Amino acid sequence: MTETKIAFIGAGSVEFTQGLLADLFAFPEFARARIALHDIDPERLATSEAAARHIAAERGAEPRLSAHPERREALEGADFVINTVQVGMSEATRTDFTVPARYGLRQTIADTLGIGGIFRALRTFPLLRALATDMAQLCPDATLLNYTNPMAMNLLYLHRVAPSLRAVGLCHSIHWTMHDLSALIGTPFEEVSYLAAGVNHQSWVLRFERAGQDLYPLLDEAIAKDPELLRRVRVDMYRRLGHYPTETSEHSSEYVPWYLHHDEEVDRLRLPVGAYLDMTEENLAAYARTRDALAAGRPLPVEGTMEYAPQIIHSVVTGTARRVYGNVPNHGLIDNLPADSVVEVPCLVDRLGVQPTRIGALPPQCAALNRAYLSVTDLVVRAAVLGEPRHIRHAAMCDPATAAALPVERIWELCDDLVRAHEPWLQPELRVLLGGAGRVTG
Repeated sequence: MTETKIAFIGAGSVEFTQGLLADLFAFPEFARARIALHDIDPERLATSEAAARHIAAERGAEPRLSAHPERREALEGADFVINTVQVGMSEATRTDFTVPARYGLRQTIADTLGIGGIFRALRTFPLLRALATDMAQLCPDATLLNYTNPMAMNLLYLHRVAPSLRAVGLCHSIHWTMHDLSALIGTPFEEVSYLAAGVNHQSWVLRFERAGQDLYPLLDEAIAKDPELLRRVRVDMYRRLGHYPTETSEHSSEYVPWYLHHDEEVDRLRLPVGAYLDMTEENLAAYARTRDALAAGRPLPVEGTMEYAPQIIHSVVTGTARRVYGNVPNHGLIDNLPADSVVEVPCLVDRLGVQPTRIGALPPQCAALNRAYLSVTDLVVRAAVLGEPRHIRHAAMCDPATAAALPVERIWELCDDLVRAHEPWLQPELRVLLGGAGRVTG
């Protein structure tokens, strides 16, 4: 078997890299794979290399490991590229929360939609363009497996600037939603069949079955028995829309106009405003623990996660057929979502690669919410592709949660403040401040 080369871009996301490597090395076919780690932070790169060597030893694998401060060295001849880069790291994340908070705008996670998702995308796009260019030159046949959020914006941007790139966006939200729903109704997850589709972090459970029996009635019974479940955004949306959404309540609250703007809803649904700031601090602390443990010769135990990327790589290399959920261009997959958008659907994976499944039409109420989400996504991508700073403001104006919280003049002022704050990471054409009427003011 030809030696498989897998490049990790953003390998300094050490905990995530560790989990993926543990999954990969669990497959005997990859015991001698070539693993190329890249990160621009020397300390994080060294920590990821030390972690990789420890995991390989624990798994009995003998990969050809290399660490590269330069991205192009890592990409040379790669078969698969895994992207986990977070541009701006914790500093930029804090800005995504603190600046909007001064305007009274509440966010919980701020990595997918909303004003936080918009600016996370805009500072990530230059990296994605450079990565796609490098891949076209150094590994044109490689598959890019993207974990970096905002998923739909990033994949749509890649599709528009590098349409020949083989790229799929991966997220574990559907898997863990169905795992947790199965536990809630007391049914073994291994016995459950399900179908979900929509857009990343706002897909919908279309079928939930066991041996051909619809399990939604059991979910209704579980909700009826536990009034505390009614104090979750996802349950509230399910009761009103008829299909369960596939991302956490914290995430889901940011993609609609009904919850975060209202004090009583924040209290009723126990919404943790600013939750991702605490998660960011915990991520930094977890990295420090891992770094210090490795340096002291007492590495922390790492469990496999069975994320989709290792499964996809194994299926393509060995021909083992699997079904995963992927974020891909909507080429006739979901009828009532825009044809040029990115959607989340089940995909067959084998030697031929990732092959999306046609879904047909979503329930109209679910598609309506997805279209609002996708309209924001389209405008953000257009801002970058066309170099049009007004589209940043148009995206924020159309964003459901932002529009519910702020008058339009304040939305434009907020965008100006965030452009100032994120200027080092934005492409030059977008580093423009606009007045409320669209006049250039600086």
